[in-house]
Amino acid sequence: MREHTIKQYVPFNESSTIKNLGVISDSHLTFQPHIKSITKTAFFHLSNIAKIQPILSLRDAETLIHAFVSSRLDCCNVLLSGLPNYAIRSLQLVQNAAARILTKTRKYDHITPVLSELLTPYTPARPLRSLDAALLVIPSINKKSLGFRAFAYRAPYLWNTLPLHVKEASSVENFKSRLKTHLYSLFYSLP
Repeated sequence: MREHTIKQYVPFNESSTIKNLGVISDSHLTFQPHIKSITKTAFFHLSNIAKIQPILSLRDAETLIHAFVSSRLDCCNVLLSGLPNYAIRSLQLVQNAAARILTKTRKYDHITPVLSELLTPYTPARPLRSLDAALLVIPSINKKSLGFRAFAYRAPYLWNTLPLHVKEASSVENFKSRLKTHLYSLFYSLP
């Protein structure tokens, strides 16, 4: 039997972070380097889009923001669930900036009314049982493959699938609790 010996040692540098599948993980799993990287890249792209925004149509601006910003925010975002608000605040600022560019809202105007305008409550033409169901209007989409992923379509679609007791929560914390319970019951229910 021959013994193999290593004649050369491969030098390596220690690092406090590692990148795997596009996600930067740190030793404490705070994902702060990952969030910082996403935020930096997203604001870079938003800045460039804002520079050419006057010559873009709304549809072209949406396409660019979905391609360069939303896709980065959506990639592996399940890893960020459960992080404290201060950790993901910068990602919310990226989304707010993207909404400001699309709607041409000024920097210091409140963004909440702008975001709420993106979602339209459903009001039937005549009295129906669905009148009190807290539904949102699902807009029609042109492209089946990409349109289904747009916020303007997915948000009302997912909201309308929630049971009424979840939608009628009195506070954000209560809503989160009811939503978590609902999702667990869906996941663990037997067919």
